[in-house]
Amino acid sequence: MTDRTYNVLNAGETARPGIGFVEKYLTVWVALCIVAGIALGHLLPGMFATIASAEIARVNIPVAVLIWLMIVPMLLRVDFASLASVGTYWRGIGVTLLINWGVKPFSMALLGWLFVGWLFRPWLPAAQIESYIAGLIILAAAPCTAMVFVWSNLTRGEPNFTLSQVALNDAIMIVAFAPIVGLLLGLSAITVPWATLALSVALYIVLPVLVAQLVRWRLLAAGQHRLDALLAALQPLSLVALLATLVLLFGFQGEQIIAQPVVIALLAVPILIQVYFNSGLAYLLNRISGERHCVAGPSALIGASNFFELAVAAAIALFGLNSGAALATVVGVLIEVPVMLSVVWIVNRSRGWYEEGAAVRDAMSRERTVP
Repeated sequence: MTDRTYNVLNAGETARPGIGFVEKYLTVWVALCIVAGIALGHLLPGMFATIASAEIARVNIPVAVLIWLMIVPMLLRVDFASLASVGTYWRGIGVTLLINWGVKPFSMALLGWLFVGWLFRPWLPAAQIESYIAGLIILAAAPCTAMVFVWSNLTRGEPNFTLSQVALNDAIMIVAFAPIVGLLLGLSAITVPWATLALSVALYIVLPVLVAQLVRWRLLAAGQHRLDALLAALQPLSLVALLATLVLLFGFQGEQIIAQPVVIALLAVPILIQVYFNSGLAYLLNRISGERHCVAGPSALIGASNFFELAVAAAIALFGLNSGAALATVVGVLIEVPVMLSVVWIVNRSRGWYEEGAAVRDAMSRERTVP
């Protein structure tokens, strides 16, 4: 691992690689924000009404600012120059692309229709059914960016593969996110606000990518340490922005959640199934193809996790702060860390089984014989 790669993977970390204290207990902070948001929404309804009215072209300005503070620091980590090494890991990259763009959004749409639209329908607010399904689709259509670096570290993943697959997925997301979301919402008989969807892609994907890469280029021209210092400074700000956004969301959702406390648990079911199904499928396909375990781990993890900051932003822009779609994406935030840590545990504990696969053994044998 080069020094530069190590710094990128561990930007914002001080003493050790891997998941930090704040990120490890993200579920706890999200739960506290749920409580705080519900309480503040009940005590200060006028303030939340004022915030909700601060819109331009259906874009809520306070929320847009918070979401930029979440997204840009994460995109600063992405090095698009790493796309040059994509061919080195062609099997793992192929599996990642298949899962992220050919399986994951469609499997989530199917699970949403099955559970939210049918099995759980009697226990959910009828007026929000379609919005919940839309939120699940939006969540699945945005592959994870920043947290994949953490998951890769925890599985001793190949750092160059992690960088290249994140860069490639972000490049594809610029052009594929809107068409996939629009297609699946249309198949779900949900009206697609195409103008708003296009605006969301421009505002929350294209512009942040351009800004982040420009800042990254300028800082790297002055030395890697300048980029590392900025990432370390922005990391707490990014988390605070995420938590503040959740307080706003639950400030608007509070009355509905109090009336329907089981909603969050029911929405978590298709998300959990989707995580284990897609990570398991990616892991198995990598094993069948003969890819190394250090590539299969991060490949499976990026196929399971989501870019929930983008999903929250898109759901708010498309359906509003107090929509079921926004709530569904927030449930993804709530369960992200504990579920992904369980996937990391499975990947690490199953390494022996993975490397016993015939294709993997053959590939490793060929690598050992190459001079």
